[in-house]
Amino acid sequence: MKLTHIRIQNFKSILDTGKISIGELCCLVGKNEAGKTATLTALQSIRPFGEAQTTFDVTQDYPRRFATRYKERHPNTDAVVVETWWEISEPAFQILADEFGEEAITSRELKISKYYNQEGTTWSLPINEQLAIEHAIVAQRLNAVEKKAVEKATTVTELIHLVKEQGGTYEKLKALSKQFEEYRNHSVFARGIDLISDLVPKFFYTSHYDRMSGQLSAQKIFQDQQHHRVDPGDEIFMNFLRLAGTNLEELNRSPRYEELNAKCEAASADITDQIFQYWSQNKYLEVQVQLNEGRPEDPAPFNAGAVARARVYNKLHRASVPFSERSAGFVWFFSFLVQFAMMRRQTNNVIILLDEPGLTLHGKAQEDLLRYIEKELLPSHQVIYSTHSPFMVPPKRLADCRVVEDVVKLTDSTRPESLGTKITEDVMSTDKDTLFPLQGALGYSVTQSLFMGENSLLVEGPSDILYLQAFSNELERRGRKGLSPKWIMCPAGGIDNIKPFVSLFHGNHLNVAVLSDQGQGEKGKIERIRQSEILTGERFYTISELLDRSEADIEDIMHPELFCEIINNAYKLESNHKITPEKLREADGSLRQVKQAEAYFRCLPTRVPEYSHYRPADWLIRNPDILERESQVIDDTLNKVEKIFSIYNNIIS
Repeated sequence: MKLTHIRIQNFKSILDTGKISIGELCCLVGKNEAGKTATLTALQSIRPFGEAQTTFDVTQDYPRRFATRYKERHPNTDAVVVETWWEISEPAFQILADEFGEEAITSRELKISKYYNQEGTTWSLPINEQLAIEHAIVAQRLNAVEKKAVEKATTVTELIHLVKEQGGTYEKLKALSKQFEEYRNHSVFARGIDLISDLVPKFFYTSHYDRMSGQLSAQKIFQDQQHHRVDPGDEIFMNFLRLAGTNLEELNRSPRYEELNAKCEAASADITDQIFQYWSQNKYLEVQVQLNEGRPEDPAPFNAGAVARARVYNKLHRASVPFSERSAGFVWFFSFLVQFAMMRRQTNNVIILLDEPGLTLHGKAQEDLLRYIEKELLPSHQVIYSTHSPFMVPPKRLADCRVVEDVVKLTDSTRPESLGTKITEDVMSTDKDTLFPLQGALGYSVTQSLFMGENSLLVEGPSDILYLQAFSNELERRGRKGLSPKWIMCPAGGIDNIKPFVSLFHGNHLNVAVLSDQGQGEKGKIERIRQSEILTGERFYTISELLDRSEADIEDIMHPELFCEIINNAYKLESNHKITPEKLREADGSLRQVKQAEAYFRCLPTRVPEYSHYRPADWLIRNPDILERESQVIDDTLNKVEKIFSIYNNIIS
């Protein structure tokens, strides 16, 4: 069975989330107190795995500001809390079809709801009762008289009543009636629920607060169990012991410590191995669980009876610390794997609900957790989790994200109206703080994607990329060498950004080179980058060095006549406003053509747009035929470009 949609209403901060689609993965993104936890805990109540809330109390759970008006708002029935829609699996459909006939199953969608003051759930099964009865009649092979006796029955209750009216002479009618009488509540719907209930997944919920205790007293746990108040952290430790093949009773009855310690070592090694498939923060850790007797000097209750203690051993430092003193992120990850492994021993048919998973993890470790979810959980389970961290937003699956927001309507500034928690699929929230994790994840993904290739060439900006691409295309058209396609050109945004860019991706083992402009006063910056040794000298060149000038931009590769022609076409300059090499030189004393152009444009009428580095480059990439002419101007430009390309192509080879 697959969960396809959910809707939460009348719970905590939630008035109505709206009907939300759910896929294999669903990431609920929102600020603190937005209603993410309320959404998950309400959803869990439909079919919880283990001990969890299964009923809702109006006083505790109904939106507080409307609690006194509960009867007024719901006069005829209790308020609905959760509605879920499920796609009926093929095995479940076949079970129902075998029982009621395929024609009686009217849809592949099942709905399960839960209301206040309700112990169980309300199911809406797509079964046509009359067609189910007709199917049963056909299966019993009634004769004409028997068929006529029950032909008016449209419900099971009516059929049973009609059979009773016939007396005891018709055996097939009695068998037909008995079949339906054995259904729970004499209902085809109840029978359908009983048949496929076990195929509907349960909800396995855990939060970032669920962490295994560092030590366990067998005597104390035994007492806590008698009073039904076992601490969640102790319960996880007990799950670990069960994974190890032992339990509390075995600890309490003078256990054989060597055997039990061996079991605990095996279980801790297994869980540790699982962690380090996805834990990149520190590879030198291992979890050790030891069993011994409490000593009188230890604090109560660990001063008597059997005591189990977990420690984390650092193989690099050759030292161990108590489990509870290790980083909260590592403790949570270990605790989650223990819970998950224990759950898998009982059933694999669960939907996993994770409330703020990895909240205490480093950003890189959160990426590791996402990788674990995608590779280990999603193949067998649907996963719904909440987060407000950019590193827990799956950048390649933004369509699986849902924005959770506590919406306030400001129709009257003096009296804001709360609409409660809303969940939206289009991630177009009006609250920039709510969208921050999505923006952060997308920004991080884009930044990483700039370096998708093994070989990355940093240039000044987008206009540099367009110019170099246009020149490379023309060289290749002429059968000459363009820039190697192995290079991916990336805009760094200026000389000041080069060092941070290269440093940021230094650990990615990428082949990075730089082609930089050089303006007045930037020589010192360039020397400092070279002295930092983040780039070797043969991977960092400036246009000025390659053209043997004191300062230069990418535009200075072009012959002045070609540069002027591109500008005139890009800006549609005519008559007296047309730019020429002479006007360029007269406009500004700079050696850089782009500075000369900027100065010239400042003297033009205001109706002419300001000069932009990007516009001429954009015009050139759209009109490459200007480079196809045979002229000394074009040859001069292409010869310069080809020499530059050969330098960077040699870096690749």
